Amino acid sequence: MKRWAALPVAALMFAGTTTAESAHASSAATERATGTCDVALSSFGPEGDPTTGLGPVRLASTSTQVPNGYGLDLSGWVVSGDKAYYWYYSLTNEAEVDPGLPRGSQPVGSGWSAYKALEVSQFAAKGATARNTAYGLSGDGTLRRWSFDINVPWRFKATGSAPGFASVKSMALISKTATYDTFLANTRGGALYTIRIPVSSPMRPIVRPVRTRTWQGFEKLVATKCGQYGTFLVGIDFDTRTAYQYAVGHTNATSTVILGLGRRSGSFPARPYYRWATNPYEPLNGD
Repeated sequence: MKRWAALPVAALMFAGTTTAESAHASSAATERATGTCDVALSSFGPEGDPTTGLGPVRLASTSTQVPNGYGLDLSGWVVSGDKAYYWYYSLTNEAEVDPGLPRGSQPVGSGWSAYKALEVSQFAAKGATARNTAYGLSGDGTLRRWSFDINVPWRFKATGSAPGFASVKSMALISKTATYDTFLANTRGGALYTIRIPVSSPMRPIVRPVRTRTWQGFEKLVATKCGQYGTFLVGIDFDTRTAYQYAVGHTNATSTVILGLGRRSGSFPARPYYRWATNPYEPLNGD
C-alpha cells in the first residue's frame, strides 16, 4: 500500500495585488504555479494499514517522512475503532518496507469513536521551549488538547478543553508558534473561521470569522505552508469526490485574501485524508 506517494496536481497562475495580505496569497499562488509548494496529500484505504497492524482508519493526523540515511522513517497518529494510535515503520530507498527496523502501532487511549478530528502540532525554534501538542474535536463540540513526550508519543497528557465547536466539519492546522496554534475550520452553515489556541492554561480559543458562507461543502480541509506567510489549502468534497485548491494569505479575519486555484486532479472518495511532512517541527506561519 503506497501511502507515501503524493497525488499529482495541475499548475495554475494568478496575478498579484498590492496589499500585504494579498501579496501573501499571491506569493502562495505563484509558488504553487512554479511547483515550489503543494500539499503532499494521501489517505488510508478501506483496509487500514496491514504494515502496522491497524484495521480500518477513520481519522488521521499530519504524518511525517523523515530521511534516515537508508530510506525514510514514517510515523503519525490515527483513530481506528474506539482507539487512537501512534504508528511507525520505515521504507528503504526502493520504497519497500524495511524489515530490519521497528514497525507497529501503540494505542494512545480509548473513547475516540465520537471524535471527528485529530491533529498534532510540534513546534521548536531557537530560544523557545519545544512542545508537542495534540488536539481532538469531539462530536459534542468539545475541543480537547493534550501534550506528549516525543520519546513516548503515544502517552497523551490532558492539558485543557473548550466547548462550542459542534458546527465544525473539518479543521486544518495553519500556524504554530511558541505561544499559540491556529486552525482554519469550516462549519455546516458554510462559514470559515480561524481558531487560535494559546498554549497557556486554561485553554481559551480565540475564534475569528474569515468567510461567512459557501464553505459547507467540504468534509475535509488539508493545509500546508506556502511562501513565507501564506497557506496552500485543499478542500475535499466527499459527496462529489472532488477537491479544490486555494492560496490563502496571512489571516486577517474577513479581510483575509483567498485565491481559488481550481479543481485538483483525481477522484476523492470518503477516506481519512492527511498530508505528509518531511520534518515534524516544520514551520507554519499562516496566522
